[in-house]
Amino acid sequence: MKTVWKVTTAAVLIGGSVLAGSLLNIQAEGAGTTPGTADDPVVTKSYVDQAIQQAINGGGGLSTPSTGSSSESSSEDGVQIVEVKPGKILVAAEGTEFIVRSGKAVIYSADSNGVADLTDGKDIPNGGAVANNHLLSFPREGRGIQVQDGDTHNLTVMVRGGYQIK
Repeated sequence: MKTVWKVTTAAVLIGGSVLAGSLLNIQAEGAGTTPGTADDPVVTKSYVDQAIQQAINGGGGLSTPSTGSSSESSSEDGVQIVEVKPGKILVAAEGTEFIVRSGKAVIYSADSNGVADLTDGKDIPNGGAVANNHLLSFPREGRGIQVQDGDTHNLTVMVRGGYQIK
């Protein structure tokens, strides 16, 4: 009698599991879409790279300030490497970004406002030290960086946007 009970219990459990599995047979969400349709677009790496490059090159609108300077430039095509000598000031145009790669730099600002350090998420005031390899954003023209007083080495700066050296 014990074996009949075990066989019956096993048959009921297996049958119930099969029945429950067939009733609960639903597709995973999103598995029913066809790749390449509007519901599931497929793009290639080259397309994404091209779109990013167009956004960088075409989304500019960066301008170069026209106030008197010894040297000025505008880089809407990408990043330029600029050397800043002691005693010179690298002044950014509106919307320009700097990354100080080497040297000891401090913020230059004609007013009390500073420059946004996007890497640390804080504002660096006029005369404040700039950490190397930090992304700086200049929301208005007339602000920039210069070599720290007493330092005799040049600054190497990556610049995206307009700038001038005074």
